[in-house]
Amino acid sequence: MESSIKSNQTVNTNKKTSTIALIGVMAAVTCILGPMSIPLPISPVPISLTNFVIYMAIYVLGMKKGTISYLIYLLIGFIGIPVFSAFTSGPAKLLGPTGGYLIGFVFMALICGFFIDQWCSKMYMCFIGMVIGTAVCYLFGTVWLAYQAGMSFGAALAAGVIPFLPGDLAKIVIAMIIGPQIRRRLASAGLN
Repeated sequence: MESSIKSNQTVNTNKKTSTIALIGVMAAVTCILGPMSIPLPISPVPISLTNFVIYMAIYVLGMKKGTISYLIYLLIGFIGIPVFSAFTSGPAKLLGPTGGYLIGFVFMALICGFFIDQWCSKMYMCFIGMVIGTAVCYLFGTVWLAYQAGMSFGAALAAGVIPFLPGDLAKIVIAMIIGPQIRRRLASAGLN
């Protein structure tokens, strides 16, 4: 009986350790890929891989843990480590014109994660969830951009959303192809 309890405690400890490690790895991947961005001459918002990493984190970790990994990234950038697009950081970035998209990614992670957790085997539901999550992020970021930059909502939409639609659609499709495979492999290894 006592050895069974110790065995269960060891399994639980190993599971917690692997969960913390996976959250840390996905936060680190976001910190590595998030700063890599391509500025657009027509937009104050650069093309970045942050949303792609969030899609992947949600597939790998699920809604709660994937969102936590993004919040860790956000905190790292907030305290001054240059992990945001173009290697920027700090409260000024979060409160500046493009900060709404960074904050909107939290809502995107929650919405996408909910759909993926609930309907992981139904690709069309995952796609719908990722599109809705991305749209909510776009809405939040666009309203913020319009307010901070003194633009009309239409101008902010043209600058902060329209140029990104094809690329973000491609990121969603790629995440839907790769994400479930990684999720299955982690589950079969007992890591998820």
